[in-house]
Amino acid sequence: MSTVDEIRRDLTGPGGMFEITTDTVLGREMDVYASRLPSLRSVAEAAVFRGDDQNFIVYGARSYGFTTFVHTANTVAHALQHRFGVGKGDRVAVLSQNNPEWCLTFWATVSQGAILVGLNGWWVNDEILYGIEDSGCRVLVADRGRFERIAGDLDSLLGLEHVFLVDCTPADVGLAGDPRVHTFDELTIEPHHDFSTVEIAEDDPAVIFYTSGTTGRPKGAISTHRSMVANLQNTIYNSVAQSMQGTTMISADTQNVSLFTSPLFHVSGCHSTLVVGLLAGVKLVMPVGRFVPDDALRLIEEHGVTLWATVPTMVWRVCEHPDRHSYDTSTVRTVAFGGSPSAEELQRKVRDTFPNVASTSNAYGLTETSSVATVISGQEALDRPASVGRPVPTVQVKVVDAAGNTLGPGETGEVCITGPILMAGYWNKPEATAEAIDPDGWLHTGD
Repeated sequence: MSTVDEIRRDLTGPGGMFEITTDTVLGREMDVYASRLPSLRSVAEAAVFRGDDQNFIVYGARSYGFTTFVHTANTVAHALQHRFGVGKGDRVAVLSQNNPEWCLTFWATVSQGAILVGLNGWWVNDEILYGIEDSGCRVLVADRGRFERIAGDLDSLLGLEHVFLVDCTPADVGLAGDPRVHTFDELTIEPHHDFSTVEIAEDDPAVIFYTSGTTGRPKGAISTHRSMVANLQNTIYNSVAQSMQGTTMISADTQNVSLFTSPLFHVSGCHSTLVVGLLAGVKLVMPVGRFVPDDALRLIEEHGVTLWATVPTMVWRVCEHPDRHSYDTSTVRTVAFGGSPSAEELQRKVRDTFPNVASTSNAYGLTETSSVATVISGQEALDRPASVGRPVPTVQVKVVDAAGNTLGPGETGEVCITGPILMAGYWNKPEATAEAIDPDGWLHTGD
């Protein structure tokens, strides 16, 4: 069996499946994949040919095949363009729990060169108002529970032109007859399999996701089409590398089925699950409502889930559930953690709960790195359960002291990251961007 280093050399070297070259990214020379998709629109265009024989999204009793999903997203894009005036660079915000409408709005927005703003679903009134005003979004897609937090302040949001409600009518929130407020169904009522396209450059903004620091207001990190496609390719690289190690995440014979529990307003949910799933042909099973361990176990059994990538706290809750062995979890092959180092005890619990797990993995990343910067999996994850692993291809990581000097192994300092996965900067905050990314293109994480 090849070592991790040997596999990387084979895959990323000249002529390899993930051959690496260099390119200018936001004015800086960086390692990039030689063969790559130019934009997120290209991801959707590739996925439409998968057809509808397999489902892409399952949400309660609702489901979408790949072709139907892309065509529906294109219908939403057409309506946003031709009926509501959304164009390249305009911001479309989503304030909702995970649901198909969130996913459709994402692809409809980024595929036409507009910018998706993922508002934190846990925010309260003043935080939501800040995100809407700071991003300058013209359109808001929201579910009832979250929209009701700001419904009384709608008149103060002068730049917000249209609100689309995914699970209720304007009358349900006391806004019957308000020309600004619509149902989401208005965006899908007239099917259009295409829409007017504009040129999208690799470094054009794709999304704004807000990240909170220790002080001050949240900052909107801008992921570009390049950074999100780079994260997509890094994720697929990791899957191929695991397969070559004998701890496969991808089955050549059957569709991978993912339990989708990470929130879509987080990079782990949007960048590393929704985007990856569409291109890789993964079936995404989305629980309805809040995370409940019983529901997660039921969905694993019902849909034959093969992959679960989430935060350690959710895994702990399932692995400590008293009825966990009452469910059939034998189809789960991979459990991936993100957000914090996974303890050795958690790895043991995972293997007790999911008897056929072939690989556990742990990853480290930030909103500012478009999700994953480092990852560890397979035997390495077993040998070093507290580690978050090695940098993914095209990404460099170093540790520096307070003066900016690079430190050696075993020394403690600040983690710095560079590569095409980096954000373009913070929305409307050039000073904060300059503080976070130094002149040489290194993101200072604060970790």
